Amino acid sequence: MADLSYSSLNNWLKLKHLVLLETLARTSNMHLAAEQMNLSQPALSKMLKEIESLLGFTIFERLPRSMPATALGKHVIAYAERVLNDAKHFVEDIEMLRLGGHGFLKIGGIFAATAVVIPNSIIEIKKQWPLLSIDVVEQTSDHLMEMLSEHTLDLAVGRFTQATQSQYFAFQALAPEPFCIVVNSKHPCANKKFCSLEELLEWPWVLYPKGTPIRERMEVAFARANVKIPLNTVNTMSMQTFLQMLNGAPMIAMLPEAMVSQQVKDGKLHILKTDLSLDAQDYGILTRKGEPISDIAQTFMNILLKQSEKN
Repeated sequence: MADLSYSSLNNWLKLKHLVLLETLARTSNMHLAAEQMNLSQPALSKMLKEIESLLGFTIFERLPRSMPATALGKHVIAYAERVLNDAKHFVEDIEMLRLGGHGFLKIGGIFAATAVVIPNSIIEIKKQWPLLSIDVVEQTSDHLMEMLSEHTLDLAVGRFTQATQSQYFAFQALAPEPFCIVVNSKHPCANKKFCSLEELLEWPWVLYPKGTPIRERMEVAFARANVKIPLNTVNTMSMQTFLQMLNGAPMIAMLPEAMVSQQVKDGKLHILKTDLSLDAQDYGILTRKGEPISDIAQTFMNILLKQSEKN
């Protein structure tokens, strides 16, 4: 095809074409893709050639043992994944509504948000729509925005980690995310009014993994305090692992206050006073720019904003 237009795309593009592209991108193998789609390999190969001919460019490279996507092909595959995710959500919503339910809502949140504001907001929206089915994913902001781009989430609660992300996502601030340094109540440092940085570095730490936005901010905090990152560390994204390690061993962690507030109230954890600090950053509601938001998602956003005002 010499020129690709919206009308020409509508005339020939079908969901089965997008399923082929997504399956082949995932398997990178013609035989496996044909098997998963219950097609013969020649039939799948013919369909792929038709798609590439109609688009006017190659989507996949033909290598001896794999079929990686071309530069343009990656854009086509990303589009296919978005459309298929939307189609899946459409089917789920319609089936839920047909059975008398209130539809689906898929939410993502960073760890601080899933500790308090998201659960409290879910309780409130379930009062209005008791049969609303809600999926909650806990991830870093970067992963949440990837999932928003793929249309696997309706909205997310996180923060920008790069300036360019504001081009693609709208942001409504909810609250700052203060961090604190915590130990269990039996830790030797728990009885001290103030702990020096030298004392802190003598103990093992539980930290977020290298490369995550929070870890990068922590490294800045250590550098600003003129101390090196602790060598004796356990690196994890799991909240359960954080809490289990803190409660079961004399370890130190820097965590969002919202994540540990209940454990501090119960006397299981203790917040240390020290010179090491992490600047609080606002987290908020992230949505895709230029796309309509469902009534249910908008209602949930309004509840999130009210909940943040209470906190």
